Amino acid sequence: MSDRKEATANRLPRVTDARLDAKPSRRQALVGLSGLVLSGASAAALAQKAAPRKGPAGVDLLLVLAVDASGSVSEDRFTLQRQGYAKAFRNPRVLRSIRSGMLGAIGVTMVQWTGPDLHVVVVPWTRVDSKASLDALAAKIDNSPRELFGGGTSISGAIDYSRTLLDAAPWKAARRVIDISGDGYNSSGRFVQSARDDAVKAGIVINGLPILSLAPDLDRHFAKDVIGGMGAFSIPSPSYEKFAEAIQRKLILEIASQDANKKQYYKSIL
Repeated sequence: MSDRKEATANRLPRVTDARLDAKPSRRQALVGLSGLVLSGASAAALAQKAAPRKGPAGVDLLLVLAVDASGSVSEDRFTLQRQGYAKAFRNPRVLRSIRSGMLGAIGVTMVQWTGPDLHVVVVPWTRVDSKASLDALAAKIDNSPRELFGGGTSISGAIDYSRTLLDAAPWKAARRVIDISGDGYNSSGRFVQSARDDAVKAGIVINGLPILSLAPDLDRHFAKDVIGGMGAFSIPSPSYEKFAEAIQRKLILEIASQDANKKQYYKSIL
């Protein structure tokens, strides 16, 4: 062997036959595993930087906007209703209300309803936690086409379907709210009081926005038979032309409402 090869060999650790034949001790095995973990640390760090971080598992509020598309709602009235929602979400006061929550985020979906089994989701669940996401939601509402044009007026059906949307939401929430807007009485499907009571038992709040253009006393029906749950309220709109103003007030109240009994929820996700 040359001098260079001998020098290289002398620097290498000498392993005896006994060490080759013996099984590693528990301590040696643990040390070996820790070495593997440490060697992969840099790769894991690079992967974490490359992958986008997931947002919080929850939101302050899950809100279903249930929009009346029954036969009594003309195309012009429906357009005013849709534009009213979009305009309300673009108001800076709504964004401030969202940011006032513990998590500073809400989840919103919009469904059109008519008869007991006629429902179409036109805006899927959308997380709102910034001006950009709020503007995007308003644009989705603005661009959502009318999908239903009749089939009765089943507020109870709207409540029941909205419950399924809440159960399938992609986030947990401290509060779950169904926001019902409409211009007529519950005239098909099961009793609206039964649907309301079942939703309230499930911990859901139902708020109302009766539009009084065709039924001047509709606000009484909503107050007595439709809304329910802790802090539930109804804000009537005297006409479709005043709808944007009414929904803006309603959204701010819904979003800013805080329930002290939900502290345990926040502890579970923060």
